[in-house]
This record gives sequence, structure tokens and C-alpha cells, in this order.
Amino acid sequence: MAIPISKSTFKSYCLRSLGFGVIDINVSDDQTDDRIDEALQYFSQYHYDGIEKMYLKYKITQTDIDRARANATTTSADSVDSSITGTFEEGNNFIPMPAAVISVSQIFPFSNAQTNGMFDIRYQLRLNDLYDFSSTSIIHYQMTMQQLDLLEHVLVGEVPIRYNQHQNRLYLDMDWEQMTPDEFIIIECYRKVDPATYSDIFDDMYLKRYATALIKRQWGANLSKFNGVATLGGVSMNGEQIYSQAIEEIQRLEEQIQLSFETPIDYMIG
Repeated sequence: MAIPISKSTFKSYCLRSLGFGVIDINVSDDQTDDRIDEALQYFSQYHYDGIEKMYLKYKITQTDIDRARANATTTSADSVDSSITGTFEEGNNFIPMPAAVISVSQIFPFSNAQTNGMFDIRYQLRLNDLYDFSSTSIIHYQMTMQQLDLLEHVLVGEVPIRYNQHQNRLYLDMDWEQMTPDEFIIIECYRKVDPATYSDIFDDMYLKRYATALIKRQWGANLSKFNGVATLGGVSMNGEQIYSQAIEEIQRLEEQIQLSFETPIDYMIG
């Protein structure tokens, strides 16, 4: 198929781009799959179309609460540096995260702003000042709500979070005594686009070029082991030239993704 819609058709497209069907591409199926996986990983890390902004809902379980309230994990200091004596403790105040999540921007604050009764100042403002939108300016209400939000931010604060995509753990540095089972938290995060679900990713112009360049590099690396060996027809293999061309193409493509497609560094930092 001219337009790849799956990993198998994407593999065929990349091999045809290198001349398969006319010449032999000396790359095994496993090597081709590895290079495609490498291209997909690079694409999701640096291309803005390789990720998606998500709001994930997570239900706090009793297991999460018990783990966070339990004694911290103890690590011997000499396992970190033999010149240091003593032990370190690390809290277990985390919730598990899907492996596809690469960064967490924030969690929606634990606030009672939406659950207060008739004696709440927000309720009274709406009741007394906004009963008729045609005769009352909303500017004062908006400024008051911003002030209340600022006071809550200063006096209450937000829950500090820590996340590393290779740990698949979202640490919530807060007092877990206030948590109750079956309570939900909303997590704003960025997740890799799953090519198995959204197969259109295989038709991305940059991904096709980058994966083809990686396969070409593998092809050149394979042939370079037999450099100078003549075939039955008298044609000599020049793997070094193919390898050098692939390296130049990869460098050019990686510069392009940094200049044109990469999301700003602080874009996914909460």
C-alpha cells in the first residue's frame, strides 16, 4: 500500500524507499522492527504530534492510602556512596501511572470551592450580585473570584508533585491522612500517541523519513562488515558509503525536529 496504515505496511514502505523490490536490503526483519520502534520512540519524545494532552481520572484506593501511610523505604547510604555512612528514607506516597505518560503538568487542586453551602462567600456573591446579568457588571465578580483564588493559593497552596516517566509513579507530597478511599483526582499530563490505536501516525512525513534513515544506517552497518568483498557479478559492496549517507540524513532530520517540530522545553513542565 502507498499509504502505510500499520506497522507492517510502514515497514514495507520504508524498505521500498531504500530500493526493495529492485535490490536486496541486507537488514533482517528483527533489525527493521527495532529501528522502527526506535523511530517511534524518538518521534514521541520530540515531535509535538507524537504526544497528546490528557486529563486522566484516578480513584484513590485503600491500598494507595495504606502504602503512603506506611513506613518509608530505607536505603543504606553505602549503596549510594561507600564513603557515606547512615541510612536514607524514601516515602511511598505515590500512585501508579500508565507507561505511556511521559510528563505530568499538574493535578487539579483539592478544593472545596464547588461543594460549599449557602454560607460560602461564592454562593452569596452569585445570589446577591449576579441574580440579573443584564443589570450587574460581571467585572467585580470576576476580580473577587480571582482574589479568592489567590488567597487560597497563598494560604492553602497546591499539592507538590514529582514524576519521572521511567518510574511510572506520580508522587503526591501531601498529608495522606486527609485522603479517603474512592476519592478521585484529575491529572493533567502528556501521553504518547498509541500507533496501534491511531494508525495515521504511520503516515507522518517526518516519521517515514526518519525511520527509513535508521534502517539505511543499519543496512550500511551490516554491509560494512563485508567491505571490499566482491559478489558473483563482480560488484563490490560499499557499506561505508551507505552508512555515511544515513548518518548525514539522520543528523539533518534531528536538527529539523529541534527547529520545526519540538515542543518548547518548559511546555510540559507544571
